[in-house]
Amino acid sequence: MLLSDFDYDLPEELIAQTPVEPRNASRLMVLDPVEKKVEHRRFSELQEFLSPGDTLIFNDTRVIPARLIGRKEPTGARVEVLLLRRVEGDVWETLVKPGKKVLRGTMVRFGDELSCEVTGHTDFGGRLVKFHYQGIFEEILDRLGETPLPPYIHEKLENRERYQTVYSRDPGSAAAPTAGLHFTPEQMERLRNSDINLGFLTLHVGLGTFRPVKAERIEDHVMHSEYYSISEDTANLIRETKAAGKRVVAVGTTSIRTLESAAVAKNEIYGKSGETSIFIYPGYEFKIVDAVITNFHLPKSTLIMLISAFAGREFTLAAYREAVREKYRFFSFGDAMFITRPGDK
Repeated sequence: MLLSDFDYDLPEELIAQTPVEPRNASRLMVLDPVEKKVEHRRFSELQEFLSPGDTLIFNDTRVIPARLIGRKEPTGARVEVLLLRRVEGDVWETLVKPGKKVLRGTMVRFGDELSCEVTGHTDFGGRLVKFHYQGIFEEILDRLGETPLPPYIHEKLENRERYQTVYSRDPGSAAAPTAGLHFTPEQMERLRNSDINLGFLTLHVGLGTFRPVKAERIEDHVMHSEYYSISEDTANLIRETKAAGKRVVAVGTTSIRTLESAAVAKNEIYGKSGETSIFIYPGYEFKIVDAVITNFHLPKSTLIMLISAFAGREFTLAAYREAVREKYRFFSFGDAMFITRPGDK
């Protein structure tokens, strides 16, 4: 398949710059890929499309203040370092700007209490850096680092917690699992009280999720690996849900990728952790996921390819065109979709 098969036109004014309040006041486009129907609702009405015994699976990763602004020694030139993943100890995979001038051995200082040395290059154009500091790294990062908002968001985020899900608890992501941003604690409690199960897993969002696709044949694109973990308790809940004939609803593409990475067969999954570089595009046979809650994704991205694999490419792109006509809000702080998998009604 070609990269151009996943393109669509999006007016810039539809890219959401700020989140809505309350979180679940966002719009919800409900897709039925079997009947080819689209319904326009509010996220607060999600429960109408769920049944007792269904299980929602959330990614509980937490965004770290991964964007650091420093000065190159001895020139004092400005350098931006984006933390992607801890490799070992104080060594991290990063993206560096301007990368061409930051070579092995370069020292970057972020103030009196933190510096780093570039120790190597990565195969995706990033840098390996080793941090030097005195004290507790996470506390220093919290003081000096910034929330790494996507480049299409130009407004300043007044409250950095608004780029965290209300259930985030495991620090390690360079970006939020944005489908989960719509949930409020009160809505999650109502779901529990309605016998809808809530399960949790972790995928630390890194380069694999948002790296642009440059290959014209999408099959030639190579995903960067990301760390994931799913507990045996969550795996048991999923197997019990399947055995009861109920649905597993993945909240976001990161939850989809984790569930499908940990699956061993159709409807079979066990507790597991490790690295995943799974790339899901049309033709993929889903093993675990029955329905999806997701935001609207960038043209030509691996995420719109994943959703196209789930709902069908033509129907997905038609829904996106309707979302543009109806002036939905797009991307991280935008509106959401609820999609039931074809054939599972």
